[in-house]
Amino acid sequence: MSKSKSASSTRYIRTPGTLGREDNSLTFRSEKGIVHLPIHGIKELYLLNEVSLNSKLFSFLSAAGITVHFFDYYGHFRGSFYPKEARVSGKVKLLQAKACLERRMPIAKAFVIAIALNIHEVLYHYYKHGNKEIKPYLDWLKQDVPRLLDKIHDIPRLLSVEGEVWRRFYDSFKTFLPVDFKMNKRVKRPPDNPLNAMISFGNMILYTKTITQIYHTHLDQSISFLHEPSDRRFSLSLDLSEPFKPLIVYRTIFELVNNRRIQVGKHFEKQYNYCLLNEAGRDVFVKALEERMEQVFDHGTLKRKISYLTAIKYDAYKLKKHIVEGTPFVPFLAKERR
Repeated sequence: MSKSKSASSTRYIRTPGTLGREDNSLTFRSEKGIVHLPIHGIKELYLLNEVSLNSKLFSFLSAAGITVHFFDYYGHFRGSFYPKEARVSGKVKLLQAKACLERRMPIAKAFVIAIALNIHEVLYHYYKHGNKEIKPYLDWLKQDVPRLLDKIHDIPRLLSVEGEVWRRFYDSFKTFLPVDFKMNKRVKRPPDNPLNAMISFGNMILYTKTITQIYHTHLDQSISFLHEPSDRRFSLSLDLSEPFKPLIVYRTIFELVNNRRIQVGKHFEKQYNYCLLNEAGRDVFVKALEERMEQVFDHGTLKRKISYLTAIKYDAYKLKKHIVEGTPFVPFLAKERR
């Protein structure tokens, strides 16, 4: 079990065991012994291995307002438990569904534009430091993608452009990452090399963090705009997390790899066609990811200091305001950071 130094409200459990309650504390029993966790201040639990719980504990967690995210040993996200919704609004849900039916395209396009511009922001750092190979891609992101989107009027074609944005992004990695982190293509299920392993794991952490942020609003998690609305997953969290992936997940990966804080021979294990972060690798990666999400910066629009996690929640509120009041919706852009 571990606690991020920069984000004490989140606890990660990486080993198999049993989670229970003792008075007003949580107890985790494993082969290593018993760990007691005062429940005060905990907002999220990440169970990254096979952990047993019972219904009595779920009642305790619900009363304490704690969200639980479940992963298996291989890093696959299995689901989330969050307390009974205290922020439910039939009016907002109806207006959100109406917006999905009538205004889906402009909202979905806003997400794709934000993805492209935030990728541009991340890669421009390498261009400034002498990587001229990525110049054509940077120009395409800033000039061509907006023009392409202006001509698109259906979701499948929009998703095609979004897919091309990500494909070219992955192709640029070979120009600034070391050869042992080579990635021929993006492989998700299962990740087949160290880079894919970090991307998949990081994206899932960001996705679940977004679930928690949306929980604080009146928005319905299953009514989305860029991704297809889904019965099986919180597709709105997929929408809202996309523009933040370059700034949080990928920037963290690039810094860890290029500064050799993550190493192929030290932090990964290979099983058949799987590649996984080992326990030491997860410790390094999760700590860096949490620090990135809690990083505070001056927000140009809000005129105050916020963290990336707060920026995700703010995007959810902006979307809600757009749905209810019709105000413009622009997802977070890196240029808003001052």
